[in-house]
Amino acid sequence: MAKANGRSGSDPEMEGAAPPMARIDDDIHDAGSTPRAFTLVEVPLETVPADLAVVTPPSSEKRRRGDVFRPGPGPMVQFQGVIKRYDGDVRGLDGVSVSIATGEFVFLVGQSGSGKSTFIRLCIRELRATSGHVIIGGRDLGELKRSKVPYLRRAIGCVFQDFRLLPDRTASENVAYALQVTGHSRQEVNRRVPEILALVGLDGKGDRLPRELSGGEQQRVSIARALVNQPRLLIADEPTGNLDPDTSQGIMDLLTRINRTGTTVLVATHDRDTVDRMQQRVIALHKGRIVRDAEGGYNEDPGDTGEIA
Repeated sequence: MAKANGRSGSDPEMEGAAPPMARIDDDIHDAGSTPRAFTLVEVPLETVPADLAVVTPPSSEKRRRGDVFRPGPGPMVQFQGVIKRYDGDVRGLDGVSVSIATGEFVFLVGQSGSGKSTFIRLCIRELRATSGHVIIGGRDLGELKRSKVPYLRRAIGCVFQDFRLLPDRTASENVAYALQVTGHSRQEVNRRVPEILALVGLDGKGDRLPRELSGGEQQRVSIARALVNQPRLLIADEPTGNLDPDTSQGIMDLLTRINRTGTTVLVATHDRDTVDRMQQRVIALHKGRIVRDAEGGYNEDPGDTGEIA
């Protein structure tokens, strides 16, 4: 596992989704049916055995039209000596070097101002590094043409603490919007939307407005929207920040299942209980630098005071 040494602010540099959905291999099908490359699981995800939530995309899907990610093995996220300065020489990140492997599940933790938001915004080219290299899916974002940024963001799904749903559109319409803006046909939209809502456990709730859904259900719509364009990388920024503990656990279990399909998942959070329960890789930021990078709980170092919480 790569280790390294990683704060947040604002910068106006604005420059665009879901992993292969959970599928069952072609040797698992109803008796007498015609085997297919894979079949979408159209039941709430909680009922799908974890060992079935795997996928090997056919070769035709490995390199999609307009995909800015490089084909082949390699890290999904690489920061090489990244420095991000804001006005007044405030450093959002200060010499961060770290690598996240394709298919990995990683928590990014740290107090407010530690660099989490800067890290995420650099990943989607909402910010540009002052120096160093940010490499996503094999592409150096410092060299990425502005015209290619929307394609980058189609390959990355984002989930936010405040859901960011369109309040006057139903759950189905919120998910469909992500497909419509990327040019998918009406037929494709009508096929994919029910599938992805079923995948996140919202089968039968597609006609409800956000205000008619619970907080946990709204976050599931947000996750469905992030997944529907089949991203290689899913970034969740405080996805459980507005949810109660039981609902938070359900959302994190869903992200774990998504990760098992091969999608790289990066979760920025300060939720100590969730991190401790899941025991995944944890990258801890403090004043723009990485102070810990290891598997385990939120604070596994005996000498760590826990002040980064």
